[in-house]
Amino acid sequence: MATKKAVKKPAKKVEPIKSKGGRPSLYIDEYAEQARKLCLLGATDKELADFFGVVEDTINEWKKVYPEFSLSIRTGKDIADAEVADKLYQRALGYSHPEVDIRVVAGEIVQTPIVRHYPPDTPAGIHWLNNRQKQKWRSKIDQEVSGPNGGPQQHEHNVAISAEEAYKKMLNG
Repeated sequence: MATKKAVKKPAKKVEPIKSKGGRPSLYIDEYAEQARKLCLLGATDKELADFFGVVEDTINEWKKVYPEFSLSIRTGKDIADAEVADKLYQRALGYSHPEVDIRVVAGEIVQTPIVRHYPPDTPAGIHWLNNRQKQKWRSKIDQEVSGPNGGPQQHEHNVAISAEEAYKKMLNG
């Protein structure tokens, strides 16, 4: 009895949306990895456009047409944002890390392992809380002033008086 060998089907490649005419896209597959690396460094869509020599609308179109390009940008930005958030969090709480102190003592190089301590950073903590718990920690406080029973405030309007009447009032005191 002959056994059948399992035949692996090739992965389905997502075909880009075909344009209805006009100029062919400048996009090439290598752009996805380049975009991911640039986003890891903090690049914005505008900066990606400058790097690839296109306008920002083209970057947005490539994200729609080429799913791997869109995914690479999201992945790069998400990783970069997570790294920054982690460092800001550590800075807000304070942290320690091992280090080596290198000195020359009596003509000899002496390496001493130490632990460097960094105290909590108040502005980093404030920034973290302002963004993570906006309602509790936001810097701007909205204040609403209302009249009786929550209605609008009532204002009295003074009628302007003539200069002559004002002078008489001033004299009469």
